[in-house]
Amino acid sequence: RVIDQIRGRSYEETLMILELMPYRACYAILKLVYSAAANATHNKGFNKTSLIISKAEVNEGTTVKKLKPRARGRSYPIKRSTCHITIVLKDISLDEEEEIAKTKSYKLELRNI
Repeated sequence: RVIDQIRGRSYEETLMILELMPYRACYAILKLVYSAAANATHNKGFNKTSLIISKAEVNEGTTVKKLKPRARGRSYPIKRSTCHITIVLKDISLDEEEEIAKTKSYKLELRNI
């Protein structure tokens, strides 16, 4: 539910949505979005205001298996499932520059014809 709400939204809008949603998973996803934005600004030099969430998905992770001790020396298994959360950010300003360059080149081609 949470991932479906933030997919395709801007970075700032995503932060507001995650802070106001009442689900337990929102905190972990919020930390992940913060980290992804920090990596994008530090490593690639992107501006946080022009970032959007282009891909957000949750996949099944490994299962942690433990044994719970019970009476008379018996036990029963506890299977705790985990998940992998993937967040991909995209810089809109780079896409706009590419689209402007494509339209300019397209207009030049039309003039040459």
